[in-house]
Amino acid sequence: MNPEAVRTLLAEAGAIMEGHFLLTSGRHSRYFVQCSQVLQYPDHTAALTAALAERLQPVMELRPTTVVGPALGGIVLAYEMARTLRARALYAEKTPGGMVFRRGFRLRPAETVLVVEDVVTTGGSVNAVIEAVRDAGAWVAGVGALVDRSGGDVGFRVPFASLLRLPMEDWDPRLCPLCHAGIALVRPKG
Repeated sequence: MNPEAVRTLLAEAGAIMEGHFLLTSGRHSRYFVQCSQVLQYPDHTAALTAALAERLQPVMELRPTTVVGPALGGIVLAYEMARTLRARALYAEKTPGGMVFRRGFRLRPAETVLVVEDVVTTGGSVNAVIEAVRDAGAWVAGVGALVDRSGGDVGFRVPFASLLRLPMEDWDPRLCPLCHAGIALVRPKG
């Protein structure tokens, strides 16, 4: 699946939105990518994870035994990617101290893990999951995302691939032209 096909699929599912949005990072943007709109369709999700596995071929050669995603956005994606790879799926949950594994989830020492995320903007959630995986004694083989809107500014220090690079301008709230224009701010995750 090429990037244009991914973009078309996301757009048709209503996953790419335009307005004035508060991002998880606290920054503001004219665009928001809500992958849950496409991930609600199992056939689309299966096609996207199969394509992402192909893009991550060097990582697949390391045979990840577990796929981990951050809650909430990475849960469905981790599950479907794990099914694609015949691995197990876990998710890490956000706490004031960082991402942690709950609900009895455990990683084995030196276990090979693939971290997945729906949309990467600053990389904060993914880096927090990587830290949780490493704290558990496991090894992160790579990171995959459906959409990379970071503009190439994230550094995970492991192989990283996405299906679509979609750089979107975002602003510090104090400098946001949409705020200055009086356009109502939308909290799409709240």
